[in-house]
Parts: sequence; C-alpha cells; structure tokens
Amino acid sequence: MYPSEETLERIKNWDLTTSHVSELLDYVEQFWTYPDRFVRSKHKLYLSTGGWSGNEDIVRALMQNRLFWLLYWHSSQRGGHYWFNDSLCADELKGFTQSKKRWARKSTTR
Repeated sequence: MYPSEETLERIKNWDLTTSHVSELLDYVEQFWTYPDRFVRSKHKLYLSTGGWSGNEDIVRALMQNRLFWLLYWHSSQRGGHYWFNDSLCADELKGFTQSKKRWARKSTTR
C-alpha cells in the first residue's frame, strides 16, 4: 500500500524530543513495502527501497525529519540503500528495536 500524504507528514513531523526513535520506526515499518528490506537491530537500521516509489517517499520524509536524519543517518548508496546507527546518541536515545506500543495501520488510498 502506498503511504498517504498524512502518513508522510506524520513521519516528517515526528517529535523525537518526546518519543523514542523505536516508536517512529515501528510506525514507518508498517508502511514499508518489502519487509525483508527493513532490517533492525538494537543499534543499527538498514533500509532498501527496492526501487518502489512509496518506500522512496518514506525515506524522503525521514530525511525531512531533521533530528532523525542528523542523529541516526550513517550512509547511503546509490540504488536506494540507507544505513543508520545510534553511535552519536546519548544512551537514552539509543536502540532501534521495536517498542511495546504498536501502531494500527490504516487502510487509505492515494
């Protein structure tokens, strides 16, 4: 399912000063097509868009979330490959593993 404009806006404006990064990633993951290309571990995240424009829009929304991008982006490679880590973050901001709170995916059409 293609992410709605509302979904992309929510990602762009996600406030990481009041929520943990794992909550943002829990939200993003439910809209990511090709779940095998959304790879999380405690301190690392790998995203591959698979060339799908919906995933590319999600990455652009993450780029526009400046705090997320400044704190977590590590490197990118041509072809839609992105690596993130939390090595520059304070201990309380670390960890990409899933939070206990799960978001309900809404059925929307574009």
